[in-house]
Amino acid sequence: MFFFVPLLVMLGVSLASRGTYGGVEWTWTLTNYLRLADPLYWNIYLRSVLLAGVTTGVCLVLGFPLAYVMARASPRIQNLLLFLAMIPFWTNFLVRTYAWMFILRTKGVMNTGLMSLGLIDQPIEILYTDSAVLLGLVYGYLPFMVLPLYVAIERIAPSLEEAAQDLYAGGWAVFWRVIFPLSKPGIVAGCVLVFIPSLGAFITPHLLGGGRSMMLGTLIQHEFLVIRDWPFGSALSFLLMVLLLSLTVSFFKRQGLADRT
Repeated sequence: MFFFVPLLVMLGVSLASRGTYGGVEWTWTLTNYLRLADPLYWNIYLRSVLLAGVTTGVCLVLGFPLAYVMARASPRIQNLLLFLAMIPFWTNFLVRTYAWMFILRTKGVMNTGLMSLGLIDQPIEILYTDSAVLLGLVYGYLPFMVLPLYVAIERIAPSLEEAAQDLYAGGWAVFWRVIFPLSKPGIVAGCVLVFIPSLGAFITPHLLGGGRSMMLGTLIQHEFLVIRDWPFGSALSFLLMVLLLSLTVSFFKRQGLADRT
């Protein structure tokens, strides 16, 4: 009830019209959904999907080695690494994003440190770019990749790796033929947990991207709170939900076919 009732309300609003001074006029129309095909918005759609996909890939590349080290460490080191992985959740995500603004700005910690070391002559313009948004997304959602991978890898018996090495398998062969296939449930869970919130992210692109890097989340916020076009904002929200659902179902179907083959 708490999920479907607001969903039905949003569906009704998306089929209504915008009032003269904002708000909703209950004149039924499909205009809001027809506007979604405007080429003006395609750049935002593609940027959102691309940044979410790259974020997921980077988190997987960075998170897999860390998860493996955590899973194979001694109990004492394992607990310490888990503690360190959970520390970011102790601080509000908004506060952590603001901290990245102080780090990345022209006179921030990063540029000041690099210039004091003589590595650069002038500040690097990284804040309010897609690179800053990508960095913030990877930082924010990396633990969501590490923890499922850690659980999946921990369940893999080390004796399987030793058996593969006894059969003259090299390090890459052990990873590709033993560790990777058996850790697929963690990979799937981690990719879903990272991709979905990255695609609908709002705080990170709003603060680190500014007005130069708009994603679906910031576009929806702009329609609701700035332009006050609630019907079109609702239609955008439904587009985001349909896109997430389609990609998730497609991903799981491909994964199921791969597992059967």
